[in-house]
Amino acid sequence: MTEACDLAALELRRLIGARRLSPVELLASCRRRIDQVNPTLTALVTWEERATALARAAEQAVMAGEPLGLLHGLPLGIKDLNETVGLRTTHGSLIYQDHVPAADDMVVARMRAAGGLVVAKTNTPEFGAGANTTNKVFGATGNPFDPSLTCAGSSGGSAVALATSMLPLCNGSDLGGSLRTPAAFCGVVGLRPTPGRVPADRTTHYGHLSVEGPMARSVGDVALLFAAQVAADQRDPLSLPDRGRRKGEKGLANPRPADLSALRVAFSEDLGAAPVAEALRQSFRARRDRLAPLFGQVEERDPPLGDATPIFEVLRAVGFVAAHREHYARHRDLLGPNVVANFEAGLRLGVEQVAAAQVANAALYRRFLDYMADFDLLICPVASVSPFDKTRLFPTEIDGKPLDTYISWIAITYALTLTGHPVLVIPCGLDPAGLPFGLQLVGKRWGEAELLAAGLALETALADFADCRRPLPDLASLTLSP
Repeated sequence: MTEACDLAALELRRLIGARRLSPVELLASCRRRIDQVNPTLTALVTWEERATALARAAEQAVMAGEPLGLLHGLPLGIKDLNETVGLRTTHGSLIYQDHVPAADDMVVARMRAAGGLVVAKTNTPEFGAGANTTNKVFGATGNPFDPSLTCAGSSGGSAVALATSMLPLCNGSDLGGSLRTPAAFCGVVGLRPTPGRVPADRTTHYGHLSVEGPMARSVGDVALLFAAQVAADQRDPLSLPDRGRRKGEKGLANPRPADLSALRVAFSEDLGAAPVAEALRQSFRARRDRLAPLFGQVEERDPPLGDATPIFEVLRAVGFVAAHREHYARHRDLLGPNVVANFEAGLRLGVEQVAAAQVANAALYRRFLDYMADFDLLICPVASVSPFDKTRLFPTEIDGKPLDTYISWIAITYALTLTGHPVLVIPCGLDPAGLPFGLQLVGKRWGEAELLAAGLALETALADFADCRRPLPDLASLTLSP
């Protein structure tokens, strides 16, 4: 019999509102799945002991006929970088291994206000540094399609929890691909919104690289969580007022599919700037040929992102100095190599280098705006390589060619970070290694409603092709013997 935890979040919310499913029953279903597969995968690292009480309170609200929020009664996984009141938040660091916050992060508070039940924390690397999900507090999270392989990062715990239906919805965050690459490696959906769309109050400096965003198993479920996260809040300097009132956004929680035949689409297999393994290039070309007839106009054209790598490396290092000065000064001995290396790289930068990177990023942004004026969507791969051994933090070469830095393999995602445009990741079958393959759909700036509508239509179209459907992990293989 199908477990309740396997149902879509939209369907679960409908059943809860119709009094056909109790939040208590749903939580119990999720807990059974967690007990089955989490010991193998280490996706969820801290459980909320008050979870059952929260579910009972949600059930009572339904039975009393109280107004219900968008996420009412749905169990949520929160990335362990986000502060959760009364629930341990380690940031994947030995410095915070016993830290219990006194307040929620802004994005967590909004999900609670929408009726979501914060029941677990999902694994992440130390302070989100490194496109992996391993730390000295909890260890490594395995890929649900092969636990010996990486789920990428830094939102890996969330992606794995979703892929195995431990939870119906999870949040993530994305700087250089931290939400997008795990979504692709685990066969789920994720949205990197336009900076400011999901306001954050814990940013250490005024920058546009890092954003909060939703993750789920379908585009519709991502839209539901995104609708609960979206807000206008002056505490985030990038947040703009009245965005929720934009034309077409009233139905953000339940978008209608776009007419794909009316869309102008660009395809690019490497953004003209990223190393991509030949096997994955071939996978992308096969998808391009399959999908192209669905759209009104199609063109193969790389965006003007050739100088993305030096810009991103400088701005990222500046962010590490801003975020970790006190950690480095007081607890350097407890920090892992990724945080130390990035912090020290930032210290070596001169003001002219930083200024030059900022000027170059502004120019890149304007070039990309001009490029996207010709298109409704840009479609490209999410990952440059297939999932690799989880004991390796990063690949050192692609097709025998050495990579310049430990994050060079995610240039396909961080180049798009610099554009400030929203990016939706959807699963699209398996790659030649038999592991999940994903697509990045880039929309127009502030155009999340239109991007989700296009993603919903494309998701439906992909379901008609056996080799392009969302892949499902073998849960039985993930169950430890007694």
